[in-house]
Amino acid sequence: MSFQRFHDTWFEQLRHLVHQLSQAPRPPTTEEDYHHLHQLVNKVMSHCAEYYRVKSLAIKQDVLSFSTAQWTTTLERSLHWIGGWRPTTVFHLVYTESSILFESRVVDILRGFRTGDLGDLSPGQFRRVSELQCETVHEENAITDELSEWQDSASDLVGLCGDFDEKMERLARILNKADSLRLKTIQTVVELLTPQQAAEFLVAAAELHFGIHAWGVEQDRQRGNA
Repeated sequence: MSFQRFHDTWFEQLRHLVHQLSQAPRPPTTEEDYHHLHQLVNKVMSHCAEYYRVKSLAIKQDVLSFSTAQWTTTLERSLHWIGGWRPTTVFHLVYTESSILFESRVVDILRGFRTGDLGDLSPGQFRRVSELQCETVHEENAITDELSEWQDSASDLVGLCGDFDEKMERLARILNKADSLRLKTIQTVVELLTPQQAAEFLVAAAELHFGIHAWGVEQDRQRGNA
């Protein structure tokens, strides 16, 4: 199976999993609801891990195809950082969703009612999210620098100097590092959230993904008809 076919199938399966997650009782009111929500969150995370496992294998076969990523839209590619979404986007999403939910329920929260959602993050959770953001920015910058060094060596390719295969292997390692950081970031954030908060975060992240993709498809269709 080509990676594009895998991606399309994976994307539709993600839609199904996110629909299940969005329909689960929140907040969970029984032990059964709690375990069901936790199980659904784990299913989504396993689905994400599988995507990067298969992508890593495909990168070994044809690393340059991931520079163009034809299974994505032009809009999506314009937002890419080294073959995919920028890891620090996760933190912007957490802060945005938390702020929206907090503002919508601020009266209840100030009265001492715990909502248990993303708008009800504890000081410890906020502190850990901030620490993770700083760590992720540092790792992003290191990988960006590594890619810049690889690009600076492009003159070796033009001049037919050096080993082409070795350079492609180095590029593959950089892409895999970027993907590993993407997966690690989302896994770490989900781990510090409660199942309810994790479900809300994953649904919001998926809806952002679906929305950008749909908008990109429409823009590509209009450009194609222009």
